Amino acid sequence: MRRLLLDLNVVLDVLLDRRPHAEAAAAVWAAMEAGRGQGLLPAHAFTTVHYLASRARGARFARRTLEDLLRVFEVAPVDGAVIRSALDLAWPDFEDAVCAAAAAASGCEAIVGRDPAGFPGSPVPVVDPTTALAWLSAR
Repeated sequence: MRRLLLDLNVVLDVLLDRRPHAEAAAAVWAAMEAGRGQGLLPAHAFTTVHYLASRARGARFARRTLEDLLRVFEVAPVDGAVIRSALDLAWPDFEDAVCAAAAAASGCEAIVGRDPAGFPGSPVPVVDPTTALAWLSAR
């Protein structure tokens, strides 16, 4: 079973219904929910989602959103070693570096994201949601 870390932007595409990206992102989410792959989210994604959901729709909605995420996705730990690895990547976008380091530390096969250029020399390859969906659909 493929083990894939979803970049926060892919999750936000679904939660915020960001067109035209939401459809492919939602299909990846549904494939994970159906057990066709192991989806992971970096730990720091949960704080960002909670903040955005609380601001948009209140604390109860934010809590339900996090519970939904935890039902579908595993948490990729972000500890001191992951932060050190992210710093060593020396990328301009530190959040992308943390995602890549967390994916590597969690044994992920790929990162599902929309911006492969944001992950230069990533220790884990980046695939777009359409490619990830094709992987998850292949039996």
